[in-house]
Amino acid sequence: MDDNLWLMELESALLDDCTVNDIYSICNGKSIPEALRPDVWQVCLDVRHKNDQLVSFNEIFDLPFQRQLREDCDAVVKRLGNDDEDKVSVVSDLESILTFYCKNRSLKYGQGNGWIELLLPLLSLKLRSTQTYHVVRYYNLFEAIRDAYIPKGCVKQGNVFHLFRLLVLYHDPELCSMLDTKRITPDLYSRTWFQSLFGATCTLPVVLSMWDLYFQQADPYLVFFLSLIMLVNVREKILAMKDESKETIVEFLSNMPCALEPDDVVDFCSLAQYYAMKTPSSFKTDMLQTLFGAQVDSPLDPVVAQALCLPVSVYELVDNASMETPHPEAVRFFLVDCRPADQYNVGHLSTAFHLDSNLMLQEPVAFATAIQGLLRAQRQSIEANSNAGGEHLCFMGSGRDEEDQYTHMVVASFLQKNTNYVSLLTGGYSAIHEYFGDHMIDCLEDHDVHRCLVCCGNSSHAKNNNTARNSARAPAQAPSSSSQAPQTKITADLFSKLGASLKSKSQEMKGKLFEYIVNPTTNAAAAGQNVAEKHVSASEKNGRRYRNVAPVFSIDDENEEPANAAAVKAEPSSPTDETDSKEIVQLQAFLKQPDVVTSFRCQEVHMNGRMFDSHLIVTKTHLVVLRDLGKGQSQVIVRRHLSSIVKITAKRRHRDLITFKYGVPDGETLLITDMDRFLIPNASNATEIVSRHIVQQLENSKNA
Repeated sequence: MDDNLWLMELESALLDDCTVNDIYSICNGKSIPEALRPDVWQVCLDVRHKNDQLVSFNEIFDLPFQRQLREDCDAVVKRLGNDDEDKVSVVSDLESILTFYCKNRSLKYGQGNGWIELLLPLLSLKLRSTQTYHVVRYYNLFEAIRDAYIPKGCVKQGNVFHLFRLLVLYHDPELCSMLDTKRITPDLYSRTWFQSLFGATCTLPVVLSMWDLYFQQADPYLVFFLSLIMLVNVREKILAMKDESKETIVEFLSNMPCALEPDDVVDFCSLAQYYAMKTPSSFKTDMLQTLFGAQVDSPLDPVVAQALCLPVSVYELVDNASMETPHPEAVRFFLVDCRPADQYNVGHLSTAFHLDSNLMLQEPVAFATAIQGLLRAQRQSIEANSNAGGEHLCFMGSGRDEEDQYTHMVVASFLQKNTNYVSLLTGGYSAIHEYFGDHMIDCLEDHDVHRCLVCCGNSSHAKNNNTARNSARAPAQAPSSSSQAPQTKITADLFSKLGASLKSKSQEMKGKLFEYIVNPTTNAAAAGQNVAEKHVSASEKNGRRYRNVAPVFSIDDENEEPANAAAVKAEPSSPTDETDSKEIVQLQAFLKQPDVVTSFRCQEVHMNGRMFDSHLIVTKTHLVVLRDLGKGQSQVIVRRHLSSIVKITAKRRHRDLITFKYGVPDGETLLITDMDRFLIPNASNATEIVSRHIVQQLENSKNA
């Protein structure tokens, strides 16, 4: 009787001008009867009263790719098994809708883009009215689904798949790590899921039931969590396939939705909603315009593409801390402030646990103890149901790139231990400071405006702006000695940001240029001239040395990274032209090669903080990086000729964090074309051996 009641209520609502909220309250996630489905979907997609857009269609099928479009429509319809009369009608409807869509939106059809698979479930609704009006209704439904629920940029390395990987990493870092190791990116197996809302991989009854629930929920991000459930539900099988080939795993993953039955759909969607509740939600707001809306080419979002882990916005963090009676399964953050102690002590959130990221390299034992304290404090706060306690770890840096690289290393260490629910606060402490604005005195603990770096930075910025304005008003005035101080500071800051370093200039000799190694204790003073260091973007690299140019090599302390270094080393140790990006070797066999001098266990350190267990191999002519894949296998990440190394630097406070810089002299400047960074135990021994062999290479080159 109850079943009949809700159906009668639904029929009555459809006769009135109901909304998607009315539909959801009546159906409450139930599957829609076939007779009512067309009307329900039109209400949910808000196209019930939409105008006839095809009235402007001239019915001229003259697109450059028209033949391919027609052939694809025909091939798909043939597989449906309809009788000949139906086939002709369906192919005609498909081609008309897609041709007008391309013309109306100025889009190009591409084979395998999911459009046809998205239309087929709609055609199954059999929207029959007048001869042509059913095509209009199909088109309106198709266009609404594409705009509201199909993410933009479903292409290789698109924003969609970067975000999906971050969600997998958040909920199952072990599974994500295994797929990363196999170089299986989400676009390889999930593109059809996102392009067609599983229409290309699931049976029609499953798709219809799934879309019934999907459109009632009206959540465009549900497809991300449905895809996540696909992986999580079979994680043990996937992990057990770690020794299988990449192609075998991709095929298995791609076909997972095929196993879904109609009876599984309700549980499948319920699990997706549960995981959505257990995930920080600010990315949905931050990326809505990037991912959804009118379908156009979507620019790559660097925040997502280069993210170490799932980003969390400051407004979500603050709102989360202020919730008094949250849902028991909702996200609750445990905030970890990773700034140095001197910064934490002059301003922090009262709910933050302090973990000085510098300890990771300076005092590893103290850092390990601090980690144990962090985990213990987290457990206790959860048991006490404190506002400061939650399962979800949100790490916070200062908001300044040069400092936050250590915060990123801390985050990476948690991810390497397969810690679930790890996120990073976008903008760090600076974002919190800006968020509170004039209310920071009430919201921050121990805030000292005179020692807070953000406050001091803002004051300096305002002071510099005032100086600039005053200079603009009185350009003819001669500067006094006191007025030169700010300008001197600006110049010094500028050079600091650019990472300019003084070196001795290589001596030029007629007919031949000699190469010298400059000892850091006798460098600039010996020659009396400087070689400025300049970084070039990836597009400017040519991978070859300049002919007849002597390089400058030095071993120095490293202070700050150049401002544009990110362009050079956004992904350090990336495969170069000299290396096949898929070259896999047996580690022990590689180490036994006759030209190998020695090797060092190390960790590659990327700019975003990610670290990879690796081996640094020194041969007679090259520096080779092998990334550990497990079971004695390694991947050749990069081969660098020793003569291309122009500088080796170590952090003053972290002597085991070593940067190798590669480049060529260019007149008065030194062009840095690339760099690699490693965390090497007993790094001094490694740099000494590498330096010695660089010297030998330079001598051999000089004598050749």
